[in-house]
Amino acid sequence: MKGLKASPNRPSYDVVIVGGAMYGSSVAWFLASNPDFDGSILVVERDPSYEFSSTAHTNSCMRQQFSNEINVRISQFAADFVSNFRRYFNDDPRVPDIPIQSYGYMYLADSEEFAEVLRDSQKIQAACGAATKIMTPEEIKRDYPFYQLDDIVAGSHNLVNEGYFDGGTVFDWWKRSAREHGAEFIHNEVVSMTLNESASKVSSVTLGSGEVIDCGTVVNASGPRAVLTARMAGIDLPVEPRKRYTYIFAAEQPLDRDLPLTIDPSGVHMRSDGTYYLAGCPPDVDPAVDYDDFEQDHSLWQEKVWPIIATRIPQFEAIKLINSWAGHYAFNTFDQNAILGPHTEVKNFIFVNGFSGHGLQQSPAMGRGTAELIIYGEYRALDLSPFNYARIPAQQPFVEKAVI
Repeated sequence: MKGLKASPNRPSYDVVIVGGAMYGSSVAWFLASNPDFDGSILVVERDPSYEFSSTAHTNSCMRQQFSNEINVRISQFAADFVSNFRRYFNDDPRVPDIPIQSYGYMYLADSEEFAEVLRDSQKIQAACGAATKIMTPEEIKRDYPFYQLDDIVAGSHNLVNEGYFDGGTVFDWWKRSAREHGAEFIHNEVVSMTLNESASKVSSVTLGSGEVIDCGTVVNASGPRAVLTARMAGIDLPVEPRKRYTYIFAAEQPLDRDLPLTIDPSGVHMRSDGTYYLAGCPPDVDPAVDYDDFEQDHSLWQEKVWPIIATRIPQFEAIKLINSWAGHYAFNTFDQNAILGPHTEVKNFIFVNGFSGHGLQQSPAMGRGTAELIIYGEYRALDLSPFNYARIPAQQPFVEKAVI
């Protein structure tokens, strides 16, 4: 979409979406493809190369291992959406099939306290129909003999609809199909917003090119920059960019079976990635960073990641780093869960923000729910109200224990 024009076709739109990456495109597609919506949609994207977006740096993972039922349900819809991708596009023969590489997730607990958290979460997951099972160290060793488990007391594992998928293809088809259904994407930037006299509504947005666009609804889909968009409407938002690091490596002695996405008690995670392996982690000191700061801390690999994965899997003592990058989480400092729904005072300002690393796998359900809210004034398929912005001024955090 590098060739997008800068100027909108109209002076007003029913919905203006600020940000055209995964979430802006998801909301646009679910709106535009819904036969009950006949309004106009403008998606404003400041960088249609998406080079520095969270979408471009995602590891495209999917899991059902959450501690809240609604988060489990959200991922189950994502798994269904990806597994039946072409069907959701009305069996369009141009649309490819997208398999889920179900290598599974493996949470490792090195204390009884954490093991109990995993057991409690497994009960919630099982009630939702997830195939998660709690494993003893002996059972883990039986199925995955390459792990070193001397410090492990239990694991939580699921091989059904957990692993990774081609998120880029989902994103591409949301963009393409949304445009085919009438959504307009432009290469521009929203630089300010004008509220009505009572400050209860955003009446217009101003673009970097100078145009003033009247709007019915504004959707904040600005990823790590969400706080900048919110400030234009006089709103404070507890979202900031946090760096996360990804490493691709080859093993001199590859494992004889797939490596589940393994969450080590240290916070380092690793999984199979085709013929290579992928690892990642947060930094030990995890501050907010500048929006344009993607500089890598190369000492993190040498001093933390490699020693931990080589200890957990001794076959990984001899490995070669192939590639690495730093990306940004849109980190919700309030409770690390998504922020959705309307603002409590500026009623036509809608949030899809703060996913704290869960964004890609949650984008089908959150995009659908946001479209439902705009069209019908309510969530219909899944009740996403626990994520609504109203919990923030009310100081009622909605805590998710399974945050990576």
